[in-house]
Amino acid sequence: MRVFSSNDELAAAIGEELGPTEWFEVDQERVNAFADATGDHQWIHVDVERSESGPFGGTIAHGYLTLSLIPQFSPQLFSLETPGAKLNYGVNKVRFPNPLRVGKRIRAKAAIAGLTDLPMGKQMTVKYTVEIEGEEKPACVAETVVLLLDS
Repeated sequence: MRVFSSNDELAAAIGEELGPTEWFEVDQERVNAFADATGDHQWIHVDVERSESGPFGGTIAHGYLTLSLIPQFSPQLFSLETPGAKLNYGVNKVRFPNPLRVGKRIRAKAAIAGLTDLPMGKQMTVKYTVEIEGEEKPACVAETVVLLLDS
C-alpha cells in the first residue's frame, strides 16, 4: 500500500500503477444483499436455478455492486494522509466490460490519473481496474473523483 502525505507526492505519482490488491470472492449472499438494498432483483443476479440456463451459465453480480466494491479495495492500494477532508465527488466514466460470475474472485489496481487545482484544494482523479481471476477482460473500469480540501 502506498501512503501519500502531500499533494506533491500525489502529483509525482500520476500514472504510476498501484496494486494489485488481494483477491476477493463475490458470493451469492453479497449479490442478494445488494439486490435487497437497491431493489434490483433481476433474475440474472438472484435466481440461481433460472440463471443456470441463461447467457452466463449462472448468476452474475450487478455492475454497480462491482463498482461499489472500490472502497473495499482502495485502502489496500493507497492511503491519503494529506491534511484536510477527503470527499467523494463522483465518477467521470464507468464501464463493465465483462460480466462477473458469482463465486469468482476479483482484485483491483489503480493509478492516480490527475490532480487539479481548485479554490478550496485539489481534485484527484483515480482510474480503477477491477480484474476477474483467470479472465482477460476486467469486470469494471472506473475513473473516480475525490475532492481534497485544504482544511
